[in-house]
Amino acid sequence: MSDAPRLTHLDESGGAHMVDVGDKAVTTRTAIAEGSVTMKPETLALIRGGLAKKGDVLATARIAGIMAAKKTHELIPLCHPLLLTKVTLDVDFDDALPGLRVRALARVAGQTGVEMEALTAVSVACLTVYDMAKAVDRGMVIGGVRLLEKSGGKSGEWRAE
Repeated sequence: MSDAPRLTHLDESGGAHMVDVGDKAVTTRTAIAEGSVTMKPETLALIRGGLAKKGDVLATARIAGIMAAKKTHELIPLCHPLLLTKVTLDVDFDDALPGLRVRALARVAGQTGVEMEALTAVSVACLTVYDMAKAVDRGMVIGGVRLLEKSGGKSGEWRAE
């Protein structure tokens, strides 16, 4: 057997399967992800002023991201359903983009990580911003969705460079 890295969701014949985590230790596992929505300065001003026709963009994006984290196993076929102990979602204005920066934290006391939950939260929050502001700016760009850090489990700590 080789010690080379391999994809854990593929069996020996290349078929997709859900990884058995039953023998893993229950540990506190945390993941933080980020993403952004770049938009016209006028669109950012509209959101900042609370003038979007669909309502409070930031509050709606936060709720959507948290809800998405809780439903990750329904969206990503091979993810385990998790009893999340914490999900936070922050949306901040960034005039330099111009646009919004989104950051999510997901935590669980369990046998598998929460990277996908954090990434899903960020992705859906960004999509919600797009949905709420597309009437005035269809050219918005969602980007930079990535894992920033994770902790817990056998693999321990990891941070993006």
